[in-house]
Amino acid sequence: MTPTKKILIISYYWPPAGGPGVQRWLKFVKYLPDFAIEPHVYVPDNPTYPLLDEKLVDEVSNKAIIIKQPIFEPYGLASIFSKNKTKKISSGIMPHQKKQSFVEKAMLWVRGNVFIPDARVFWVKPSVTFLKRYLKEHQIDTIITTGPPHSLHLIGLQLKKELNITWLADFRDPWTTIGYHKELKLSSWAARKHKALEKEVMNSCDQLIVTSPTTKIEFEAITTKPIEVITNGYDLEQVSKKPLDEKFTLAHIGSLLSARNPIILWKALQELILENEAFKLQFQLKLIGAVSNEVLQSIAEFGLNNHLNYLGYLPHDEAIIEQRSSQVLLLIEIDSEETKCIIPGKLFEYMVSERPIIAIGPENADFAQIIKETNTGTFFTYYELESLKTQIQLCFEQYQQNNLKVFPVGLQQYSRKALSEKLSKLLLTTH
Repeated sequence: MTPTKKILIISYYWPPAGGPGVQRWLKFVKYLPDFAIEPHVYVPDNPTYPLLDEKLVDEVSNKAIIIKQPIFEPYGLASIFSKNKTKKISSGIMPHQKKQSFVEKAMLWVRGNVFIPDARVFWVKPSVTFLKRYLKEHQIDTIITTGPPHSLHLIGLQLKKELNITWLADFRDPWTTIGYHKELKLSSWAARKHKALEKEVMNSCDQLIVTSPTTKIEFEAITTKPIEVITNGYDLEQVSKKPLDEKFTLAHIGSLLSARNPIILWKALQELILENEAFKLQFQLKLIGAVSNEVLQSIAEFGLNNHLNYLGYLPHDEAIIEQRSSQVLLLIEIDSEETKCIIPGKLFEYMVSERPIIAIGPENADFAQIIKETNTGTFFTYYELESLKTQIQLCFEQYQQNNLKVFPVGLQQYSRKALSEKLSKLLLTTH
């Protein structure tokens, strides 16, 4: 299709970055040319990514124009003192408050009070200088900033002020209500600064894009600007297939942070192991991705270590293969008011894996409704131990009968191509 509109996407996460943050715009860029949009993508030349997945480089669309500029990140300096701790904090794995070392406390204080809104803020000024020229030379009048890191929205804010271009601000996660924000040891001045910048961004852009209905409601209290919900989604991944695991595997793919520690699940599994000899012999807990020490300690305390298969971080394609061969998929979200709005990107990959989902999260979580509407699994709050245990037992019985299946409905609306079409219509009508 002949392009009818050029856009510039400003993103921090881009291949070879691994993890969920890169997937959203990598896939939009893949499909936008199908809807007459020519994507130009501006990313850092020398970023500090906590996770790398070199295989994702091959997925970058050859129809996209990628522009890179150097970035200065103070995380590089901090890693001289503690590379491992720096990498964990930059990826959102916050150390438990009671177990924070002096270095961790200092890093979190600096992260929240000195680098506002985040440690990529030093990229704002040079990016504005470079992009003012680039946008004029290439006759681009529409930009999209995507965060976190939310400092990238400040690039959009300044370009809007200086060029009066059309600006869409995409929030993959909220800003001041994101789960880890309160862990940053903010002074009252820093907290006000974050709030003021958040409000200025939301009231200066032409269009807001969010990933969940709850975030939309939350943002409507801050701005009257139009807000569109465009969730994450699934792509039809062409990966090699392997048979279903012989063991009764409950698999979690992705980070299990300290706060995302489902004691209710460990307790249910412990009880089933003690009560059911067949379950004890055939059950396996499969974890793929970064897992905090606190979570691993809890697993050990509930006597599950002999059933644990911890594979660590895997490249995206390998993780998908493991996901599709698992018997049951676990989706865990933190039990808090702030996380009701989070719809994990992996949910959509889970939904097309044709494996049943067992999800645990806060009451009235947005993703619970999606699971229910698509008939892809069951959802439990952190206070439904017996119901959760009964569901695991039911899945195990179906597994024993070789009849553990799922029958999804209405998945097409969450395909990356359908979501890209929705985005293209927004791009063509926003002024």
